Amino acid sequence: MINNFFEQITCGETLPVNNVHAVSVSMPTIQNVIDYEEQKPEILEIIKSGYPRFILHPYLKKLALFIQKKYNICDDYEVVILSSQKAVELVSDKYFIHNKIEIDEPFGVILVQKGTCQLQKVLTYIQHVGCNLSSRLAEKYLFDKGIINTLQEEEIEDKDNAKNILIGTLADAYSQPRENICLAPSGMNAIYSAVRGLNSIQNHNGRDILIQFGWLYLDTMNIVNHHYAQQKVFPDISNLDLLEEYLKEYGFRISAIITEIPTNPLLISVDIIRLRKLCDEYNIPLVIDTTFATPYNLDLRNYADIFVESLTKFACGNADVLMGAIILNKKHNLSHMTTEFFKHCEPVYIKDIQRMAFQIKDYKSRVKKISTNTKILVEYLKTCPYIKEVFYCLSDKNKKNYSQTMIDDNSYTGVISVTFTKPINEVYDKLNFAKGPSLGTEFTLLMPYTYLAHYDLIISKNGNNFLNDINLPIDLVRISVGTEEIDKLINEFKRL
Repeated sequence: MINNFFEQITCGETLPVNNVHAVSVSMPTIQNVIDYEEQKPEILEIIKSGYPRFILHPYLKKLALFIQKKYNICDDYEVVILSSQKAVELVSDKYFIHNKIEIDEPFGVILVQKGTCQLQKVLTYIQHVGCNLSSRLAEKYLFDKGIINTLQEEEIEDKDNAKNILIGTLADAYSQPRENICLAPSGMNAIYSAVRGLNSIQNHNGRDILIQFGWLYLDTMNIVNHHYAQQKVFPDISNLDLLEEYLKEYGFRISAIITEIPTNPLLISVDIIRLRKLCDEYNIPLVIDTTFATPYNLDLRNYADIFVESLTKFACGNADVLMGAIILNKKHNLSHMTTEFFKHCEPVYIKDIQRMAFQIKDYKSRVKKISTNTKILVEYLKTCPYIKEVFYCLSDKNKKNYSQTMIDDNSYTGVISVTFTKPINEVYDKLNFAKGPSLGTEFTLLMPYTYLAHYDLIISKNGNNFLNDINLPIDLVRISVGTEEIDKLINEFKRL
């Protein structure tokens, strides 16, 4: 938990601070973000860790160097560490890479020739699939070998009970049997597993098109691109008429529809009742990413065939465990196919399970507190002269982003996105909240969404036009609301 109300956190500091397993990193100014996106050497010297799928963890760097020396691997090859031998086979088969030496370790290792475009392709694919090695496993390995001297001090659940606590909490939250739930080492690996399962099942049925409904998180779309030759994207989640017309022609070729509820980052909710009816009409499985919704704000049990959730976010609350889950809905026709969907999930390291089991015990109370804070903060932000637009998800039927699945009238998903009446840096840089990637933390966390997720589109005219077409503002800042005292939270905005 970040305790100060509120102080600027140095660029490159882990979020949470002083936590070697932190999945976020402080980028307190827009210029920091720009320099990072443009890979300026001075910023890369400062930012040594970050979201593990995007920035290689320092322990994995140490581990790669150790493996290189241990097996006498020549400098022509990059040592890439993976979560398992299964992941090695996956990457090797895709990119025709085969290690020339036998490597016997409790994790995966692949050797990729340096100075080739293949290396970047491999690293990008690993990022999308989410088969990175756990920093906790790397930590324990390095400690046992005497390469590092200390282990991160943290509260964890007992090894024998941790998985039961974690699976049990999710089973209760989603009202599903335990056997319908599978853990993955990241939310993206959970989505990857769902997509792979659908691909293998539905191809036999002549269903070869996957629909992405809404402008989804970037890596979700990348996973689909890797595994489906044919995709159809409907960026506007509010326009079901276009989808309905498309289904009239291609409905029985659709493998699945994948969507987020609410969308990231504009917090818009689809008319889920109508969407479910369309899925039923054409017998199309519906995959819903519930990371923003959580099972405590939105009740989607009557609608999704498959839930996927990044537990790294609200379920953890402290941004120090990378983990995901895939949940098959017992009410729908895929729940008996657990083997087909779960076999693609990578193994989850026990220490990550122990830490997540400790954190997830507060999941429900954390979400409810964040929801309460969000409701009050939304009303305040509407009055701020420097705020142009406020995007949020609530149970007000008069709002375009109304969700018919809200559990009660006080439910607000714990994320707000805003745009400004003045240059973004004049607001973002001055606020003293934690600022960096990720969300769902107990501490309020700001992220300049478009700068970090789509910087390549910001710096070109065509990219700007595209952002305009999908209604994604360049200066959008996503606020992940924390559990701090609401008055102190609002007072920080009042400083501006």
